[in-house]
Amino acid sequence: MNETPGIDTALTSRDRLALRKWGAEFVGAGQVRFRLWAPGVDEVQLRLHDNLAPMSRTDNGWHELWADGVSAGDIYQFILPDGRAIPDPASRQQTQDVHGPSLIVDPTTFVWQNAGWCGRPWHEAVIYELHIGTFTSEGTFESAIGKLKDLAQIGITAIEIMPLAAFHGSRGWGYDGVLLYAPHPDYGSPDDLRRLIDFAHGLGMMVILDVVYNHLGTLGNYLPIYAPQFFVEDGTSWGPSLNFELPPVRDFVIQNAAYWLEEFRFDGLRLDAADHLATPGDGKSLLDEFAQRIHDAFADRLVHLVIEDSRNVTGPLEPSDGREPLYRAVWNHDFHHITHVIATDEAVGHFKDFDEDRWDKLRRALAGGFVYQGQPRLSQEGKPSGQPSGHLSPTSFINFLQNHDQIGNRLEGDRLRGLAIGKLVDALMAILLLSPQIPLFFMGDEFGSTQPFRFFCDHPAEMWASERDSRLHEAKNFQTVGDDEEAPDPNCLEAFLVSKLDRSQAARQGGQRHRMFIADLLDKRRLRVLPVIEHANNIAGKSLDAVDGVLAIDWISQGHRLELRCNLTTELLSCPPVQGNVFYRYPKALSVDIATKDCRLPEYAVIFAVAELQPQ
Repeated sequence: MNETPGIDTALTSRDRLALRKWGAEFVGAGQVRFRLWAPGVDEVQLRLHDNLAPMSRTDNGWHELWADGVSAGDIYQFILPDGRAIPDPASRQQTQDVHGPSLIVDPTTFVWQNAGWCGRPWHEAVIYELHIGTFTSEGTFESAIGKLKDLAQIGITAIEIMPLAAFHGSRGWGYDGVLLYAPHPDYGSPDDLRRLIDFAHGLGMMVILDVVYNHLGTLGNYLPIYAPQFFVEDGTSWGPSLNFELPPVRDFVIQNAAYWLEEFRFDGLRLDAADHLATPGDGKSLLDEFAQRIHDAFADRLVHLVIEDSRNVTGPLEPSDGREPLYRAVWNHDFHHITHVIATDEAVGHFKDFDEDRWDKLRRALAGGFVYQGQPRLSQEGKPSGQPSGHLSPTSFINFLQNHDQIGNRLEGDRLRGLAIGKLVDALMAILLLSPQIPLFFMGDEFGSTQPFRFFCDHPAEMWASERDSRLHEAKNFQTVGDDEEAPDPNCLEAFLVSKLDRSQAARQGGQRHRMFIADLLDKRRLRVLPVIEHANNIAGKSLDAVDGVLAIDWISQGHRLELRCNLTTELLSCPPVQGNVFYRYPKALSVDIATKDCRLPEYAVIFAVAELQPQ
């Protein structure tokens, strides 16, 4: 082993980024540079090939060592002064779990079958959110590959995978990851993940990864021992928050994002709770710096960055300084909340803000993005919430009727189809898929699954009681909870097994019929809606006057007007006429002259039309 580098050698691939600051990095044939930021200890040793070697310490807390004769698959650990062996926090692969040794990985040896994949433009995105552990009975990357062709055939153009960073235990949602560079071992190897992404690209599907940078998990998180500065004193309820004022911490996160995009060729990232990254540290928001550095590093690729941001702000989605917007789109929880209230009449927790003026709120979401665009908000003591968003492109918003949070944070993991009238849910699905915003499914939606998706984890017994209390508290944000009601145990194996997607429902007549319903909608979206939103920056949404229960929305773009008319009640209601050519009716047997001024729509009727506009 060498404590200092010798002659600098060229990287084995011209596509590799500059040497990373964290972790084990091949810098030449058989030569690996190991780096660990451990400002809390004076000495760190590297255990490699059953040998111990001291690492060189710099003044800013870095410990470094260059080693020769290293091969992919070699096992290594860092040894602290007290003798404790810890994994590399930037480990690409673990031997078993987050507590054990790390493995050397050479990311350049994988042979891509679809190396020429260039991605897809954002307006074509139809997103399917999935959890690897429950998407198939096996719960692995390899088994997921066999299910992708069916998704592509019905018109799904992107899959969004819930977090993959290694976490404690064998099962979990992934939002308590502690080794952010290592795919969770129970799902398979890094090359198994590459094969999944490569296969998806061969089908014309983008792959987006959900990443969590606002906190780390607690179990298996050894950073506080040797780098307590890595975290701030006040953490989140999910785990300790990162101290983004320190450059090594910022580099750790940005390097991680580049790692997933480069070494696995993900097409994009979804940043969980991104509003926690927006707090200025050294004068520049990490949220801004993150996107700028990623776009600069991948200037020759289509990379789609998506945020979850509870602030309802537009800054990340707007162009600035002559550059394109830093972020492609935001998860629009407002759209979910208002459609949920209309479908279920539940107005508790998060839904309280959406109970009054329901129809105007839904119109605002469809025509202009956020529901709260500066209006007073009950949950914020009547203070204004959000910013005007009607000037943004509709494709800046990802709309959904449900996702992992909205289902899994209910005590029994109830899906919307089990809570509301089927015809109403179908009507809302048609609106979701044919409106110009980017639609997102949750796995199983394609065949109308009513199966629960529960919150589950695999934590030590001493945490079980507190975690049940935590689940009960969280559920109150999503449903009515009785005084004597108890939360199911999330650590019970059954919570995980019952959440595995039951594909027998897809094979039944009802499941097949629903699959055809979804495929028809996505075909209509491809043929009729995509031409309207191809130049999405020039689309303006307008809500026409209508009675409660009726939606009449026009979206006007260059040369087209997309028109929605629907009745989401059980009554026969009058509706403004359309001027374009009708291309979709729900139900199919709907027979209404929608072009007349005295048009009346029956219950749960949905109509979409497109008008060709003459140049002004």
